[in-house]
Amino acid sequence: MDITQFNRDMMSFLDASPTPFHAVESMARILIQAGFEQLDERAPWQLAPGRYFVTRNGSSIIAFVLGRSSLVEHGVRLVGAHTDSPCLRVKPQPELSGQGYLRLGVEVYGGVLLNPWFDRDLSIAGKVVWKDSEGKVCSGLVNFKRPVAVIPSLAIHLDRDANRNRTVNPQTDIPPIIQLLASREGQASSAEREFTTVLAEQIEADNPGAQVATVLHHELSLFDTNGAAQVGYREEFIASARLDNLLSCYTGLQALLQSDGEHTAMLVCTDHEEVGSTSAIGAQGPMLQSLLERLLPDHEDRSRALATSLLISADNAHGVHPNYPGQHDGNHWPVLNQGPVLKINANQRYATNSESGGLFRDMCDEAGVPLQSFVNRTDLGCGSTIGPLTAAAVGVNTLDVGVPTFAMHSIRELAGSDDAFALYQVLKRFCVRPVVHIAS
Repeated sequence: MDITQFNRDMMSFLDASPTPFHAVESMARILIQAGFEQLDERAPWQLAPGRYFVTRNGSSIIAFVLGRSSLVEHGVRLVGAHTDSPCLRVKPQPELSGQGYLRLGVEVYGGVLLNPWFDRDLSIAGKVVWKDSEGKVCSGLVNFKRPVAVIPSLAIHLDRDANRNRTVNPQTDIPPIIQLLASREGQASSAEREFTTVLAEQIEADNPGAQVATVLHHELSLFDTNGAAQVGYREEFIASARLDNLLSCYTGLQALLQSDGEHTAMLVCTDHEEVGSTSAIGAQGPMLQSLLERLLPDHEDRSRALATSLLISADNAHGVHPNYPGQHDGNHWPVLNQGPVLKINANQRYATNSESGGLFRDMCDEAGVPLQSFVNRTDLGCGSTIGPLTAAAVGVNTLDVGVPTFAMHSIRELAGSDDAFALYQVLKRFCVRPVVHIAS
């Protein structure tokens, strides 16, 4: 696969994955096409060397190639990422009416950069649970796809300080408008319907054969309908929603597909990272540990395998913004299209240590890929990733990497058009290389 095809396919994946549920559905489809077998956690497993994956809640997925070589002696090559992105979630009883408009009450999910959400063509997607006409409880995905909502800005004439001192109240300022409640003549509009009625129609449209009697619950997110694109005079950049962290999910997935089956390789993409990962399907939950226990029921065998394993936690890094260079440490400012970034923090907000970092740099050298380093300014707080959480949960040597990105947690982020493919080149080698022991 060349870089042009890689980027084209990645942008299609981004567009098809407006929520973690759709991302996992997209990944599962790719895996099945590549010959992976889906496992059911409720059933017994008797696994021979081969290709497998398992999902939870439809929003977390672990895919792995069970290698022919001894898992105990050669360990696991793990790549970790997360499927969720900061966004606006629709509240359970969202209808808000007033001044002739119907709006939706929304809740902020994760550390959203709110200002860019204004004046966007927004749609709605996610997972819904309903009861059908026969009393059966069902679940499925919905995606309105077309623009159905907008959060209009307040005109500058009514807020003269907007360009100097604009704050956003997440309760009162961001409920999106979805329709007019009445016609100009003051008569009730035929389009005036409760959101649950509209949602039921979308469920039936997106899930052939579904008959919705009652909508029971939903996890719905708003998203920008503007698709991923290569931008810049020479198309040096990729602009898209959810680059953090679906870019890493896709890159890790493509690397896993290149596994030759000799050694065990695994991709772990979990939900809820943006809100702390503490859930049954998050990185701080039991999903990975449970799977490893099923692969290696004997505690000593599992401990030996983990002692020779390595986890690469892939999550986007902060590229140095040319308008704000002072927000970076002067010796550690990653530049877009200059290669992946090794993320380091002395207080273990990132899990990179001398051994894991050294091994990754060696892999980059072997792949002919340049490597940058990121350390936060000492006087600024540092974000974190699934790396330290997974390392603590399963006891595996871990490092944190990512591609440099602008506008992280905005509705639309920006990355270099070369960097995801460069990271893929390294991860591809990682999935097939033999275990490397550092000489002491």
